[in-house]
Amino acid sequence: MQRALEVFGRVDVLVNNAGAGQVGAAEEITDAALRAMLEQHLFGPAAYVRAVLPHMRERRSGAVVQMSSQGGRMSFPAVGSYSAGKFALEGWSEALAGEVAPFGIRVLIVEPSRFRTAFNAADVLNTARQSSIYEGVTGAVRANMEGADGIQEGDPARAARVIRNMLDTPDAPLRLPLGAEAVRNLTRAYRAALDDVEKWASVSESADFPGMPPAVRPF
Repeated sequence: MQRALEVFGRVDVLVNNAGAGQVGAAEEITDAALRAMLEQHLFGPAAYVRAVLPHMRERRSGAVVQMSSQGGRMSFPAVGSYSAGKFALEGWSEALAGEVAPFGIRVLIVEPSRFRTAFNAADVLNTARQSSIYEGVTGAVRANMEGADGIQEGDPARAARVIRNMLDTPDAPLRLPLGAEAVRNLTRAYRAALDDVEKWASVSESADFPGMPPAVRPF
């Protein structure tokens, strides 16, 4: 961070893009492997944000781009440890957005589907030691992720332009699904979640003390 300021004099945008995938059922992922996902996808980005915020606050401008994933809003068998890190990043970043908005700093959470990077390469994608017990549950997902290298539908150059243009868009959303698959999957996930909330609303509400007024909260 200090080196960037010495060379360029200012930092307009921080992009937290580093990370890697991990495949394995909950029983197959060790504590160390789970912690590695949190280190990469939450603690690393958080450290960079803390380093850049004093500079951005002083200038009262700047943007933070958090590269999450469609797996940061939905999950499925074999990717729980990866999603744990991305879910954590999104929750942390949503609070961050509200904290820094008064200082003129924007936060954009990007949720890509599959893009033609090294993410699915054999020497990048982490794979837990496989247990035959879960093969019927996770086998297809494992094969799909390991076989996607080089055929992903997302174009990284186009993605970068979309992100760059979004930073100049005044009414940009907090979360930006990136890629057609992300749009499809997240639309389905949001609708299913809303259906569940509405279906079980009366059961959920019955847990409150009777006759209580609605809570007044600062958010």
